[in-house]
Formats: sequence, C-alpha cells, structure tokens
Amino acid sequence: MKKFLLPIILISSYISAQIPAGYYDGTTGLTGYALKSKLHEIVSAKNISWHYGDLTNYYNQTDLDKYYDHDATNTTILLDIYSEIPTGPDAYEYTTANIIGSAATEGLGWNREHMMPQSTFYSNYPMYSDLFYVVPTDAKINQLRSNYPYGIAGSTNFYTFTNTSKIGNSAIPNWVYTGRVYEPINEFKGDVARSLLYFAVRFEGKLGTFNYNNSTNPASDTNPLDGTEERAFEPAYIAMLLQWHQQDPVSQREIDRNNSVYALQKNRNPFIDNPSWVNAIWGQAPDAVAPQSPTNLTITQNSAYFTTLSWAPSSSTDVIGYKIYQNGALVASTKGNSISIDHLTPSTTYNFTVKAYDNGYLYSPDSNTVSTTTLASDIYARDLIITKYLEGTSNNKGLEITNRTGHPVNLNDYRLSIQLPSGSNYYFPAPYELEGTVQNNETFVVLNPGANFSCYTIDQAKFVTAAPQMTFSGSQYLELRYKSSTIDAIGSTGQSNTSILSNVSLYRKANISQPTATFNLSEWDSYASNYCQNLGVLSASDALYTKNEEFKIYPNPVNETIFVNGKVENVKNAQILDFSGKVIQIENLPFKNKKNISVQNLTPGSYLLKLDDKAYQFIKK
Repeated sequence: MKKFLLPIILISSYISAQIPAGYYDGTTGLTGYALKSKLHEIVSAKNISWHYGDLTNYYNQTDLDKYYDHDATNTTILLDIYSEIPTGPDAYEYTTANIIGSAATEGLGWNREHMMPQSTFYSNYPMYSDLFYVVPTDAKINQLRSNYPYGIAGSTNFYTFTNTSKIGNSAIPNWVYTGRVYEPINEFKGDVARSLLYFAVRFEGKLGTFNYNNSTNPASDTNPLDGTEERAFEPAYIAMLLQWHQQDPVSQREIDRNNSVYALQKNRNPFIDNPSWVNAIWGQAPDAVAPQSPTNLTITQNSAYFTTLSWAPSSSTDVIGYKIYQNGALVASTKGNSISIDHLTPSTTYNFTVKAYDNGYLYSPDSNTVSTTTLASDIYARDLIITKYLEGTSNNKGLEITNRTGHPVNLNDYRLSIQLPSGSNYYFPAPYELEGTVQNNETFVVLNPGANFSCYTIDQAKFVTAAPQMTFSGSQYLELRYKSSTIDAIGSTGQSNTSILSNVSLYRKANISQPTATFNLSEWDSYASNYCQNLGVLSASDALYTKNEEFKIYPNPVNETIFVNGKVENVKNAQILDFSGKVIQIENLPFKNKKNISVQNLTPGSYLLKLDDKAYQFIKK
C-alpha cells in the first residue's frame, strides 16, 4: 500500500516546531566534540527515567503506526521497525497487549528491544529504560538479534525476515569485527543511526565504564563502542552511522516520536531536531601530530581523602581533554586544567602526571610529576552523605544527598542500590546510576516522578526516576554506592525494615558529618510521613561551610607567603592554628595594606588559616 511517511531534507535549521524555546541555548558556534559535550549537558539535565515496566503503555503514545498502512487518526497498532513493510501490508501486527517473553517464530508477539544492547551497560538505570532507543519489536527477531550490533550484512546470510531485514556476517568497511550483524531495511537505517548517536551523547562521561570493545580478539567483539567519551564508537562504525544518517533522512515519524518522548521523558534527540549536528560533531578530520604536554603541574590543595591538581594547558589547539595518572595508573579525565582526585587514603604518598589528548586520540608526553602526602585527618566528609530519606504516601519517595567533601564530586561512579525480597530471600536489582557533578557544600534531591510533596516539586529535583531504587515502601534496605563499595546506608540488609523506615521522613542530625555503611537510627531525626521541610536546602552548619568559598588562598602548599583572593578588607582577625587547635600566629586587621600573610617562620606541616569565622587548610613546605 502507499506509505504516508515523508522524508525530510537535511537542513541546518531546526526542523521540529515543538522544540521548547531556549532548549539548545549555548550551542551556537560550537562544532566537534565541544558541541557534543554541550548537547550532552542539555539532554542529560532534568530527565525523567521511567521504570522499564512503564514503557509498555508509553508505546501507545510514542510508537503507534500512523504512517504506513494505518489511519493516522485511529490506530492501536505498534510500529515495529523489524517487521514493518513500508510498501505493502505487514505480515503481522501487534498492539501493546501482545507483549510476550519469548517466541519460537516471527509474528507471535513483541518485546522491548534495546537498540544498544543491555549488556553494554549491565542493565543499569537510567540506560535500561530510555525510550529513545528502547523500542517495540518482534520477539523472535529480537531474540535472534541478541547483542549483535547493527551493521551491513555480508554474503554469509543466517536469517532473512519477512520485511527483508537480515542477520549476516559483518561487511562494515574497515571494521575488524567479522561476526554477525543485524541489518535493518533502508527505511529505518537513519532511525537506527540517530538513536545510537543519541546514546553516545546522552551518556558521555559513562561510556568508558560500559562494556565496550576491549578484547584481545577485536574480530569477535560485538560492541562498537571504543571506550572514548567524545568519539564514542569505532571510527569505521561511525562512518557507517553517518552514511545511514545521510541516506535515510529524518522523517515525520521521527519528529513526532521525538516530541512524544520529550513529553514523557523531558529530553530530546538533538539529531532529529538538527540533523546537521551529526556531521558537525563526527565529520572532523583529525591530524596526525601528537599534542604538546601540559606544563607546571602543581598541587593546589591537599587533604586527607583528596588532592587538587592544576596545570598550564597544552599549547596545541586541537586538545580536547586531559588524562590524569596516579602512581602510573589512569584515574580520571577532564576537559579543564584542574581536577580533584578523591577516594585517597590518609597519610599516603601519591605521584601524579597528566597527558593531553587531541580529537584523533593522540597523546602528549607526560607532564612533570608532582608528589603529595595526604593529611592524617581533615575537617571534611570522606564521601557523599545521605542527609534526608522521605517515605510518604503513594509515590512520595525522596532522597537528599549532600557533598561536604571539600571539593566538587564527579557522580558518574555513584549509584543507588535497593534490596528487594524474593520469597524468603533478598536480592539487589540493577542499580540506578547518578551522573554529572555536585559542587562542594551542594545538596541534591532524587525523587520518584509520581511524587507530590507539598513543599518540593519534581522540577526542583536533580534526578527523577521510577527505577526500583525510588519505589521503596519502607521495608527495603537502600544504599549509596561508589562503584561496588557501600558509602552510606538506610536500613539493614536481609530483613524487613518496616518498623523504622515505613511512613516516615528521616533527617540526618546536624552533628553527623560522615557517611556510614552501617545504618544507625540514632543518627537521624524522625518526622511524620510526607514531611519535607527544607528538602534540598543546606543545613545551618553546611551554610556556614559554604561561606568559606568567599575566599581563595594560594599557593598551597606554600613556601613563605599565602595570598588571599576575595573581599578581604573587612577581615578583622587572622589566625594560624595547628590541627590540635593551638594558635601559632595572630594578626589583627591583616589585610589593611596587603593581601597576603607571611608563614616563613612556620615549620613544615599542615595548618589552618582562620579568617574571622572561616577556616582554610594549607600546607607549609
């Protein structure tokens, strides 16, 4: 039958009339991976991550077949890109009621298909339930596709399906992988490409932690991710995705679906809104010259559990980031020229170097090496801490987490995990992963999307998810993890916690400054169900710490003189104390005619500089 789906010509201007005003602010003039990072910042902010089980009903809003052989105003039939026959009647059709677990042949029912296989991200949320690449498809084809990549099928054919899509050996030019690929029909190759490129943007910052192609036998690796955060995919695979994107332009179906997903999930696929961004990001030609090294690597702050590094940027113009090495092992990367390295051990010596890398992933030689010994103790929390737990009526579920560590914290290795009952036993489902950065003395809130608190809205929360971790009923054990280690806990494992966690709001007491892996109810104040006063607001003690950000001291470590930046003219008293609290040095009206304090008479060691009621750590060399 005649199809109704009309291709849209690729143009540089936005092609969807429903893009919210200002949604892509900040992208003007950007190209390459700088544009990709900005788009990541946009599409990863203020999402709603739904439960995997919610998607079935949402497909009635996002994936009905109104474009081919059905009435655009009245259909309950799902559009399945694995079985759709654009030029005639489909061999079989499904409604959302036809979902099944498995199938012996085509046409028996449908599954939720992860276009980027779940094995890539270990089935963790929010990746697990993202509507942009979790779509309804025939169950049998889904099973046979397994975790094989999309690709160009070669001469060895294993399966051909009713709409002529097929599984064959890989014939993707210049890619070393020779195993099986699933090739969709031409009608949907652009849809697939833009979905995978969205994935690369949406989860930038996490891609290197996923299950990507790092085998000793690349010809057998099914995952085309290459472990990089910027490029994301193997170059040969990117070339294929760009080809598919060009040959199958954005359609009205994709535009409508983008708008429907936005209504549910509150983010968009930028490559549907502006197709020219694909080539603007991945069409660059890297050079063959390694960048110059960063220079003047120094320690600007030292503490018990972290140290802060800064360096002079590489002089090369195509540098896109820096890799940081701790005792020779890669521990972090950043696009800037400073970073705090955390999860260190007190009273331990560490050596650090930094390398620059460019858009062709060529690496500079090492910077100079700096060495530091962490303090035996300090005034900061050793890690993030859960400061509020809310278990109220219906979906009123919330957590507040606070950063008192003394430095910004990258959240990409943090996750929430919940323990659920299974008969007489208990198990942990796949966790919900946090992302982005939380600043020092910043607090953030995680809410269930169905929450309806009287004093806090969904729009105010940093994370909104219906993942299992935010569907607790008061009986479950809940924890904050860093990688696989428990950082802070609510409740006890292997038992029901109803007597202490059900229908209650728990607020961490002000004198509790450290997280703990073992829950202790005496650390918490208890309030009634649905109580939410001051949720997302720093406590009075935290606000006091925040004031410390008014001044910046440097250098640190210091030889003879500490300089202080900020509005110092009103400081009445400066004191230098050791960590026992003993006052070593006092100076009244210290900044009347200068902005520095002499420390040349101090013996080497760690001290506090107290400016009126604000204290700053420093090291005397």
